[in-house]
Amino acid sequence: MNENERQVKQLTPKSEDFSKWYLELVQKAELADYTPMKGMMVIRPYGYAVWENIQRALDTRIKAAGHVNAYFPLFIPEAFLKKEAEHVEGFSPEVAWVTIGGQEELEERLAVRPTSEAIIGHMYARWIKSWRDLPVLINQWANIVRWEKVTRPFLRTTEFLWQEGHTCHETAEEGETETLKVLAMYREFCETELAIPVLSGRKSLREKFAGAQMTYAIEALMSDGKALQMGTSHNLGQHFSKAFDIKFEDRKQTLQYVWQTSWGMTTRTVGALIMVHGDDSGLRFPPRVAPVQAVLIPISVGSWKETVLPVARTAADGLRAAGVRVSLDDREEFTPGWKFSEYEMRGVPLRVEIGPRDVKAGQAVLVRRDTMAKETVPLASLTSRVPELLESIQAGLFSQAQAFLASNIRDAADYGRFKDILENERGFVRAPWCGDEVCEDKIKEETMATIRVIPLDETEGRAAGPCVLCGRAGKAVVYFARAY
Repeated sequence: MNENERQVKQLTPKSEDFSKWYLELVQKAELADYTPMKGMMVIRPYGYAVWENIQRALDTRIKAAGHVNAYFPLFIPEAFLKKEAEHVEGFSPEVAWVTIGGQEELEERLAVRPTSEAIIGHMYARWIKSWRDLPVLINQWANIVRWEKVTRPFLRTTEFLWQEGHTCHETAEEGETETLKVLAMYREFCETELAIPVLSGRKSLREKFAGAQMTYAIEALMSDGKALQMGTSHNLGQHFSKAFDIKFEDRKQTLQYVWQTSWGMTTRTVGALIMVHGDDSGLRFPPRVAPVQAVLIPISVGSWKETVLPVARTAADGLRAAGVRVSLDDREEFTPGWKFSEYEMRGVPLRVEIGPRDVKAGQAVLVRRDTMAKETVPLASLTSRVPELLESIQAGLFSQAQAFLASNIRDAADYGRFKDILENERGFVRAPWCGDEVCEDKIKEETMATIRVIPLDETEGRAAGPCVLCGRAGKAVVYFARAY
């Protein structure tokens, strides 16, 4: 085995050291790299291509729901952040401040946006005057800075990319409807495009967004048994509209404050793809967001440039015309074996091999990345068979993730069983909770587990037994987990 083949295959097994496996994979698959600035990463072209596919698919849904994109400033005056007390208190430890512009000290500090409710609220107060101006349905794609103490590429970084929606409505009911509509959109997006099943529900008041009336979220389970918050949708009520004086003249010609929502998904979705679908050989990207859906590898033996390569090029052109994101790797400096390992690590969903014997037989060998199953198909059938297999791979990855999630949701009726699950089995623990923050805080302090979601299905809440910690009457059955 040459040095290149040895290098591409050196990946710490997931079961041996999950964290090391993740960090190695991010770098070896060229998704991201570290920078001299603590907690900040460069998203490399391969990783950014994943984000672009995520962005494109999510943006399509956002616009189909009636929203439009805009862009707001990166810097926010300190006075704006201070207008909503709970908001500034919640973000204060994470805010980066600009105090000097050029060579002059600023009269007022500028925050590098940790989120945009403050600056957007200021602008909405200028734009909204009448009920005829509502609803306002605006989204922006932007970068965000939060001065995190502990960072990990994609999962938690000082700077990250996201979309943030900010809407205004006439009534409380319209605001709540919007919040839940976006939550459902996020769930469908994760399951359809990312092949990641999620739990959805509301956050406890302790875990809600700073300044929100209520926060809803979708939570996924990573393959190490930890939860990851994939997206949040916040019902802001009138907290920010009162702070920023966003009023409108209603249909009865009286002044009212608008009802607002905000919601977002970030580049941590790329990290989720790695941790949910990856295996000991590397990434396994769902075809719908994979930068390359199929890689075509001509087997370089004999007079392959004259016999195999022209056939491979024709096959690649046909797949491209059929709408497949395909790459033809005709590099001479790497062996076919090295290429096989490389593209397995990089998570390309389907490998298409064509060698001299295949040319003579008028066929190609297809290898699935999800199961490593092989099949031989006629060259003439590639443009129909490859899209079929890509759909099958997408469904297969979702099915595997669904089975993993289902098998890692466990019920705990008492605190002993609760702690045993977290220490020895991990995953989500479904347990009754009395609704008291004292119990919530004690569980977090003793087990490092937090309430991830409170299900929206009220029947489950009514069926709650005694609180898993204190034994008082449970108000809801909730999902606890340790999380990223």
